[in-house]
Amino acid sequence: MTTSRFPVPSTTARALGLAGLLPFVAGAAALAMLQAPGLQAWAGTALVAYGALIASFLGGIHWGLAMVGQQTVSLRLGWGVLPSLLAWIAVLLPPSAGLVLLAALLVICYVVDRRLYASAGLSRWLGLRLQLTAVATASCLAGAWVMRQH
Repeated sequence: MTTSRFPVPSTTARALGLAGLLPFVAGAAALAMLQAPGLQAWAGTALVAYGALIASFLGGIHWGLAMVGQQTVSLRLGWGVLPSLLAWIAVLLPPSAGLVLLAALLVICYVVDRRLYASAGLSRWLGLRLQLTAVATASCLAGAWVMRQH
């Protein structure tokens, strides 16, 4: 396992990462506050769509690492497409089920990244990743729970 040779995430990276949580939190909040079935369905679809985009982004990071020659290139390329494929399935499901799948996928991405980031010397990014994953996952699960109550 490679030790972390890259700096901790910059202030800009942290700020942008936290800003990226706004659609997750706003989507879950909208689901909780909106009473009209059509609006609630729209908010659920929006939350699923955003979660799918983020899962795809997380996989794409590994393609970038493979492109610069980080070890385990084949593993990175293979793993890199899996989040997009599973996120696509989540988009095709009813939103409440899609949100549960995305929550699980975000956790799986983090677990895989704990190993693969370390091998690329990116361990110092895992603290930020854990924070972002926790909020995104909680938002998806809260959204799914609200949708199942209606």
